[in-house]
Amino acid sequence: MAVLDKSAPATPVEGLAGQKLPPWALPALVGAVVAVAALLWATTGFAGRAGFLVFAVTLYLIAQSVVSFTVEGRRQSVDRLFTTLMYVAFLLAALPLVVITWYTVKEGVGVLSSDFLFSSMFRINPEGPGGGIYHAIVGTLIQSLLATLLAAPIGILAAIYLVEYGGGRPFARAVSLFVDVMTGVPSIVAGLFIYAFWILALGFQRSGLAGSLALFILMLPIVIRSSEEMLKLVPMDLREASYALGVPKWRTILSVVLPTALAGIVTGVMLGVARIAGETAPLLLLVGTNQRIEFNPFSGTEDPTPQASLPTYIFEQFGIAVGNTEAPAFQRAWGAALVLIIIIGLLSLIARLVARLVRVRG
Repeated sequence: MAVLDKSAPATPVEGLAGQKLPPWALPALVGAVVAVAALLWATTGFAGRAGFLVFAVTLYLIAQSVVSFTVEGRRQSVDRLFTTLMYVAFLLAALPLVVITWYTVKEGVGVLSSDFLFSSMFRINPEGPGGGIYHAIVGTLIQSLLATLLAAPIGILAAIYLVEYGGGRPFARAVSLFVDVMTGVPSIVAGLFIYAFWILALGFQRSGLAGSLALFILMLPIVIRSSEEMLKLVPMDLREASYALGVPKWRTILSVVLPTALAGIVTGVMLGVARIAGETAPLLLLVGTNQRIEFNPFSGTEDPTPQASLPTYIFEQFGIAVGNTEAPAFQRAWGAALVLIIIIGLLSLIARLVARLVRVRG
């Protein structure tokens, strides 16, 4: 009877270890595909960067599949194909964000200065140089803060009800249905509703508060849905362990469930802030534009002016420029757009830091 020598090195079973493409094969294939595509674009009537990119990617997928199938076999070829498709899908999804951010930085970074950030357009010729966005920054921050103060507690409480107390009840299903419907409501519809109810029916003026109410409607379903999903991710074992110790349900929610899901809830709230910070249509309808600094969100069209905001400021400046890329108003609009992106990015970063500091540590 033969004795197996366990100290002997294992050898691959014949037929299971297939050939692999050398490390230089895929980079060489990329270079060959780009060269072929460039040659076709130079010698034929093809034109356009988008067409070149689509043709090169398609040609590379075909060439990679053929080479991999010839050398490595069908299974590895299919694996490489779908892996490449996932990378291509990721790049296509990230490309618009990268291009928009790059173009906004390119157009707006030259305008940024202390005068631009800390001065308003009051007594400034809108068609001439000078002026800034301080009044618009103040309005955007105050209106977004008011909307968040309304949407965050209501949205989190609604999510707690749906997850912890709903249990398939008819009212919970109705609330969930209305949340889904509100998620798809266009921003202008929310603005029209507030205009009809708050201004026409109740007689209030156009003001920053009216704009905040419309932003609250747009932000609320995002907070509810994101908070609901985060609460569902809390393991049931944590709840049951708390119940086993005799802790009542409301105390379990406050002491166990919410701290565990807090990081995701804060992130969801910041997603809602990012969603409303760039809204323009309801603010044009409910607030309007203004060149002065106004800290009071209750100030309306009659005492004396409404609040400005970055989205309405950008809209106003682009309207003044009328397509003239050399106009100072056009440059101010791109500068305001860049500042708006920076503000949203900073708010998201602060939310991540806060969530990391207050999260439950095991």
